Amino acid sequence: MNQLGESLRDRKKRRTRAALERATVRLAAEKGYDHVTVEEIAAEADVSVRTFFNYFVSKDEALIGADPETGPRMAERILAAPDEVTPFQAYRDSVLAEITDELNNARDLWLLRKEVLMQRPDLLVRAFANSAESEQLLANAVGRRAGLPESDLYPRLLVAAGSAAFRCAVTRWALDDSVALGDLVRDALDLFGTGLAHVPPHHHEGGSS
Repeated sequence: MNQLGESLRDRKKRRTRAALERATVRLAAEKGYDHVTVEEIAAEADVSVRTFFNYFVSKDEALIGADPETGPRMAERILAAPDEVTPFQAYRDSVLAEITDELNNARDLWLLRKEVLMQRPDLLVRAFANSAESEQLLANAVGRRAGLPESDLYPRLLVAAGSAAFRCAVTRWALDDSVALGDLVRDALDLFGTGLAHVPPHHHEGGSS
C-alpha cells in the first residue's frame, strides 16, 4: 500500500501518466523516436492530446519519464516519518514506498527506454539533470531530519549512495526478473545502509573547519 494514503484520484493520475510513458517508449522503439508524434502517443494510450499535455510539456519529457511530483513526495515522506526513525531509515522507507506494482512490472519498459535514450545523448543528459535535482531535494530533507547544516556531507552522501544502490538494483533486475525490483532495492539499500544507518557524531554549530 502506498504511504501518505494516496487517493483514488492520485492513483488514476499515476496510471494515466504510466500509460503515456509506455506508449511513448513503445512507439519510439518501434518507429524511431523522431518519427513519433504526440497525437500518436495520445491515441496509443487512449487519451486526448490535451490530456497528454496535462502530464508532459513535450514528448521528450514523456520519454525521460521523470515525474516532477516524485522528489517532493519522497522528501515529504522523509520529514513525516516518526521521530524514532533514523534519517537513513526514513530515506530507505521513502524509496521503497515509490516501488509500486506498476514499477515492479515495468522491466521491459525500462529496458526499451534505456535503448531509446542511448540513441539520444541529449535526452540522456536531461534525464541525469532531473535526477540531480531530486537528489538535492532529498538531501535537504535528510539534512533537516538529522539536524545538520545544509553544507554537511552526510545527507548528500547518503542520497547519492542510495541513488547508486537503486541503479545497481535496477541493472541487476534488467538482467533477470526472477527477483522483484522492490526486494533487490531493499537488499541494495540495506547493504550500504549498515555503514550509513546512523548519523555520525558531529560538531553541529561550527560547521567543518
